[in-house]
Amino acid sequence: MRLRQSGRTKVRDGETVLGAAQLGEELGERATLVQFSTVFCAPCRATRRVLDEVAGMVPGVTHVEIDAEDRLDLVRDVGVLKTPTVLVLDAAGRIVRRAEGQPRKVDVIAALGEAV
Repeated sequence: MRLRQSGRTKVRDGETVLGAAQLGEELGERATLVQFSTVFCAPCRATRRVLDEVAGMVPGVTHVEIDAEDRLDLVRDVGVLKTPTVLVLDAAGRIVRRAEGQPRKVDVIAALGEAV
């Protein structure tokens, strides 16, 4: 398994891998919901509530919110084009799903099924 640095993210066998160093918080034991937001984004606030609720329902799942304006390096590395953007990471930090816009709770739960 090859591991190389791409900007501030790691790439393992062609997959982007994010960890505590990139996110500023520890990964969840089973999965991590990463939300890229901006201050004036109304759908970002609703997305925060949905992801917090799901993370509270599913043991081992963590929600990490990142201010896109403060982390332009990471935004570029993972290809965020608009907010909110949500990445679902597995326990190893691999991106298994991504979505732009405000997600529905049922869709977040389904996406977690791929990560755990």
